[in-house]
Amino acid sequence: MRILLAGASGFLGTRLTDHLHSCGHETVQLVRRPARGPAEFSWSPSAGQLDPAVFTGIDAVINLAGAGVGDKRWTDGYKALIRSSRVDSTTTLATTMSGLAAADRPAVLLNSSAVGWYGDTGDQPVEENAPAGEGFLADVARVWEAATGPAETAGVRVVRLRTGLPLHRDGGLLKPQLLPFRLGLGGKLGSGRQWVPWIAMQDWLRAVTFLLDHDDISGPVNVVGPAPVTNTAFGKALGAAVHRPALLPIPAFALHVALGEFATEALRSSRVLPGALTEADFTYRYPDLSDALHAALTQG
Repeated sequence: MRILLAGASGFLGTRLTDHLHSCGHETVQLVRRPARGPAEFSWSPSAGQLDPAVFTGIDAVINLAGAGVGDKRWTDGYKALIRSSRVDSTTTLATTMSGLAAADRPAVLLNSSAVGWYGDTGDQPVEENAPAGEGFLADVARVWEAATGPAETAGVRVVRLRTGLPLHRDGGLLKPQLLPFRLGLGGKLGSGRQWVPWIAMQDWLRAVTFLLDHDDISGPVNVVGPAPVTNTAFGKALGAAVHRPALLPIPAFALHVALGEFATEALRSSRVLPGALTEADFTYRYPDLSDALHAALTQG
């Protein structure tokens, strides 16, 4: 396929680009700066500007664009950026695609979303048919997913990637925890009872290409591992992976001091299950957390 990527320079996007190339696909990237070659096109999602000619010869679109949720303290301004960076990019892609002639439209849009859609699920397992929850990230996910509507109405197959927490030593959930755990200073966060919807990075990448290839799958898809664990269990597994004890809990109040409002979201429980992937017989390479952590710490 010839695939148009938005958000290709991010934590997930750089790894997905390499994976797509290894699978024999060609990628073209949308960038917010001037293009530097034939494999790049410039756009301005905040202004809704995207040349329809970009879609010439494009078979599929993958949109991972969005400001990092945990990259900065949540001021009102940064919260607005988290929301607008996701909604504006999705709206610009979906509305531009909807205006194309049917023969010129890509067949599929894989648009990033997040398990934040469900809010705090407590101990209740949820699949894709569960309604949106409450909280800032759930509200963002609701408008983010709704922004794909014009493409879906125009007949494009839309898959909303409700991604969990991909495990890789260089980013995401794992990176900020590695140093304290390696120093023997790791442990559960808050009560430790909250559920963690992890997924091995290799399985996240494989799930994306699986969804590209399966024309019968559309709508929301939970891109998470098959066996979520509590935060306490995650801490113990990570401690074992780095050969250190995980005995020093971080109390909730300390997280609130360190992270501000984001701590509330970080302590939410997300017992999210991969209903759509399971029904489609997707096979996980790393269904076990210990194996997934080993891969995350040893693979590039």
